[in-house]
Amino acid sequence: MKKVLKVLCIILAVVILVAGGYIAYVFIDYHRIGDMPLEAEGSAKGIATENSFTITSYNIGFGAYESDYGFFMDGGSESRAWSKERLDKNLKKIAAFLKEQNSDFYFIQEVDIGSTRSYQFDEREYLVKELNDKSRIFAQNYDSPYLFYPILEPHGASKSGIMTFSGEKIEKAERIELPIETGFTKFLDLDRCYSKSYTKVNGKTLVLYNFHLSAYTSDGKIANEQLKLILDDMEKEYKAGNYCVAGGDFNKDILGDSSKYFGKADKEYTWAQPIPDGILDGYNIKLEAPLDEENPVPTCRNADSAYHEGQYVLTIDGFLVSDNVSVVSSRVLDTQFAYSDHNPVTMTFELK
Repeated sequence: MKKVLKVLCIILAVVILVAGGYIAYVFIDYHRIGDMPLEAEGSAKGIATENSFTITSYNIGFGAYESDYGFFMDGGSESRAWSKERLDKNLKKIAAFLKEQNSDFYFIQEVDIGSTRSYQFDEREYLVKELNDKSRIFAQNYDSPYLFYPILEPHGASKSGIMTFSGEKIEKAERIELPIETGFTKFLDLDRCYSKSYTKVNGKTLVLYNFHLSAYTSDGKIANEQLKLILDDMEKEYKAGNYCVAGGDFNKDILGDSSKYFGKADKEYTWAQPIPDGILDGYNIKLEAPLDEENPVPTCRNADSAYHEGQYVLTIDGFLVSDNVSVVSSRVLDTQFAYSDHNPVTMTFELK
């Protein structure tokens, strides 16, 4: 009996030592990337139109979220892309789909550059190959420590970011850090940023903001703070006489209550709160939430399982524009969530 107890004590001690070592590793490895200038790459061929311009924003879900995919942090079972082969095929389809849109500008989110979940693929290469007539910048959104969960197939470490493509040369760009949770939740929320790019369109300075706001937070308030920081920046540029277009993944129900348009879900979720009333008050900035009320299409599904009828769907992707930018139209590109847990959104706009 004493031998059994001794063995059990040794096993327990090893478990505690390993767990303690891992916790120490997570805390020691944790860091934030910070603000930094970004270098534009590629040669832009220029924009053919003089009056109206198109922009497409797409969270590609690191190329893994095909229609039959469920992610463990959303209640599903998968922690990585199905396989290298399926990931490669899906990324090629995403890049080809984006090229087909023939947009003047693109905002792309969740582009992995060296993550366990996406088999260390550099996903930028797929996008650059198809959008090679554009000037581009990449801003790393996070660089997370190795997550040893789920136990049988750990999610691992993640390096991911956001990409902006422009039909006109990007003359200057920067990565700007966003506030995140300060407690233990920060290890789930990862790092966050937005990118800011300056380009000239018909002699006018257009400032492009690409963002992917926080999702896994305690109460959703941090995403409000992130949004306010972007709004403050846009307002400053607007008052300087520049034109501002922002877009991406708000991780907020930007329709207020998406269930009015898409029906009630088969489960209740609280991670996507509406944007608080009055948050845009005092700004010369407008929210553009793409919606066709006669044929409403959501921009996101909760990836707790394969896509199915009754799944929680909503609109969390859209645009912000300064008052000197006129929105001609905006819509959701309905892919039936074939390539990602998001549908792309596109907008046509003019500079007043």
